[in-house]
Amino acid sequence: MEKPIIIFGAKGIAHPALEIFNSHDAVVYGFLDDDASLHQKEINNVAILGKLEDDGFLKLIGKKCEAFVAVDDPKYRETIVKLLNERRKTQPVNALHRLAYISTDAGIGHGNFINAKVTIGAGAEIGNHCILHTNATIEHQAKLGDFVQVGAGAVVNSGVTIENGVFIGSGVTIVSGVKIGKNARIGAGSVVIADIEANQTVFGNPAQVIDK
Repeated sequence: MEKPIIIFGAKGIAHPALEIFNSHDAVVYGFLDDDASLHQKEINNVAILGKLEDDGFLKLIGKKCEAFVAVDDPKYRETIVKLLNERRKTQPVNALHRLAYISTDAGIGHGNFINAKVTIGAGAEIGNHCILHTNATIEHQAKLGDFVQVGAGAVVNSGVTIENGVFIGSGVTIVSGVKIGKNARIGAGSVVIADIEANQTVFGNPAQVIDK
């Protein structure tokens, strides 16, 4: 990347995102976070500069710096992305680990975090601002919407459709052809063999609804 990067958020995936950018020889200008107790501290020698909506740093985005949003909470993540879209007319960049396998026939949107040993198969589609943790597998022709989180070691099999805002816990298996509705949550280790409606929370093998 030609421009330095400002990482929005200094917790959760912020540290591994820094590692990813460093591995690509990209310059990270600093972090922004609303937790004042973190200000002027460092993560691997990169300073936490100030608050997320600090105009002094926001005005750099687009012209002199790129942005990456390293916030785990999907609603807060969406708020920051909207801020960048509206005030800076820009989309956050992707953080793609060198050890991830992404098919040349897969589609990847903006602002995604894709960690080491993630596999994305041919014809798969990843939306915008998704978080794919270590060793997650997205098989061929699977489709992920925006702001989807996929836990470490989870397997999304071929032809699965996952709508916006879905949370998939670590070690989950979703069988081929299943549809997961918007903002659904799937507990760690679950095996999903049937469609899940929007806003449902499921857990178990096979996965059962525990909350609507």
